[in-house]
Amino acid sequence: MSEPESTEQASTEVDLTILLEGLLFVAPDPVSPQHLAAVLDLPVKEVEEGLADLEKLYEKRGLRLQRQSGRVQLTSAPVVTDYIESFLGLDATSKLSRAALEALAIIAYKQPVTRPSVDAIRGVNSDGVMKSLLSKGLLQEVGRSEGPGRPILYGTSPEFLQHFGINSLVALPPLDLEKDPDQDVSLLKG
Repeated sequence: MSEPESTEQASTEVDLTILLEGLLFVAPDPVSPQHLAAVLDLPVKEVEEGLADLEKLYEKRGLRLQRQSGRVQLTSAPVVTDYIESFLGLDATSKLSRAALEALAIIAYKQPVTRPSVDAIRGVNSDGVMKSLLSKGLLQEVGRSEGPGRPILYGTSPEFLQHFGINSLVALPPLDLEKDPDQDVSLLKG
C-alpha cells in the first residue's frame, strides 16, 4: 500500500476549487478562509481567490457559498429550497409574521442589537417575536452589551441568510427609509 500524499503535494496536483469544495462539503459548520488555508498549506489570498472561483462556478448550479462573520459554508441555492423541503419532508416550514419580519429587518441592519433597542424601534414588546426567531434559528446571541444590566446582543444567523437566499449581509439592499417607511419589512419578504 502506498502512503498518502502530503497536503502540499495534493494541493498542487488537484485543482484548488475541487479541494475547497470537498472541504466545505464535509465541514459541519462555517469555516474561516484562514482555517482552509492552514489545512491546504496555502496563502489565505490564494484560498480567497479559489473561493471566488467556486462562487462563480456555482452561479448556475444548485449550490452557493454563504459568507457570514468572516466564515464561509456550502449551502443549497435559494431556487431549490422548496424542492429540498419537500424532499426532506419539511413542508411544514412556517411563514414569518409581519412582526417577525419587522424584527428581523431591524436586527439585520442594526446588529448587534439588544431586545430593548428592537422594542424601542418597533414601539412594542418583542419578547415573543424574538423567542420565535431564536427557536427558528434565524437569530443568535452574539454577546452582551456593556450597558446597565448587560442585555444580550442579537444578530442574524447563517440560517437567516439561507432562509432569505442571501450569500452575505453585505448583499442586503441599502436602507432608505425616507423613500419607503415600510421598506424595513418589505426587504425581507421571501
